[in-house]
Amino acid sequence: MDINEFKDKSNNVINRYLELKKYVALDGLKSDISKLEKDSLSEKFWNNPQIAKKTLRNISLLKNKVDLITKINSKYEDLLICVEIITSEEIENDYIDILTTFISMVDDFEIKNTLNSKDDSKDAIITIHPGAGGTESQDWAEMLYRMYQRWIDRKHFKSQVIDYQPGEEAGIKDVSIEVRGEFAYGYLKAEHGVHRLVRISPFDSNGKRHTSFASIFVCPIIEEDVEVNLNEKDIRIDTYRASGAGGQHVNKTDSAVRITHIPTNITVQCQNQRSQLKNKNTALKVLKSKIYKKTLDEKNEDLKSLTETKKDISWGSQIRSYVFHPYNLIKDHRTEIQTSNINSVLDGNIDFFIRKYLIKKMEN
Repeated sequence: MDINEFKDKSNNVINRYLELKKYVALDGLKSDISKLEKDSLSEKFWNNPQIAKKTLRNISLLKNKVDLITKINSKYEDLLICVEIITSEEIENDYIDILTTFISMVDDFEIKNTLNSKDDSKDAIITIHPGAGGTESQDWAEMLYRMYQRWIDRKHFKSQVIDYQPGEEAGIKDVSIEVRGEFAYGYLKAEHGVHRLVRISPFDSNGKRHTSFASIFVCPIIEEDVEVNLNEKDIRIDTYRASGAGGQHVNKTDSAVRITHIPTNITVQCQNQRSQLKNKNTALKVLKSKIYKKTLDEKNEDLKSLTETKKDISWGSQIRSYVFHPYNLIKDHRTEIQTSNINSVLDGNIDFFIRKYLIKKMEN
């Protein structure tokens, strides 16, 4: 990197940061923290545990935001000094490290500035379901499952597989993952939709090109203080023997649970615990979260409802295409952002897709 390129990149990201900074009142954030911390010292604070936990979570989120802004400001000052004193045509690695770190921090800051909906800070449930196409689509679903697990690891989030149904030959028939981390739902809602794969299928002895689809469904995990009406007469509960990992005990008992909400036809399965009761409780939590998400979607004309998304795993509904043949290209159809580095994306580097989508959504 020469001096002109360094200065151009530095000035561009500095201008981005200064523009973003206009919309953040640091003193206001600190004032909100003080007020919430004062509330938490009240003798009556734990009279309502759900509200208390929510308050403590909000304090943590606000403190993290203040901490991020403070760190960015510090790195901003460092970069200003670098731009001012740099004279040599050969850029030192320390300067490049400062610029690279600052760009990454501003990207993160930019994303979090878009996450201001009431559910964005919640944890999330992500469900991956293959479309028509048998083994090829099921293998594609498993590739996406690995991609999101790698993304979760990169974010230092925590995850737990709620339900995993392996394919008969390869891949997966269905998988649901609980993702816990700051703004997990806010990030992952950008991945909700149909993902399309084009490649030479390793399962086709004739070496023909195949097109496969898989749907990604994302919903926020609702807190206990959120009311979701769930009448017993509206649900059907089935038990069955778990498949996949879990040991002999899991496979010998009907520990897996499937719950169907009859009015909406939403079905949830859970088999990650050996206890049927624990699986039932987890499935009910996921079901309530999905019903909550569906209700929100129906109130917003710009969003498709759960049933619409789940029914059409095919042409015309995909949000992103992953083309491995006759060329390498991954393209997001909502933002027109694309890359030829398919290995990096499948290894969980999808934040640039998420960031562009969230920014465009906010601008619209």
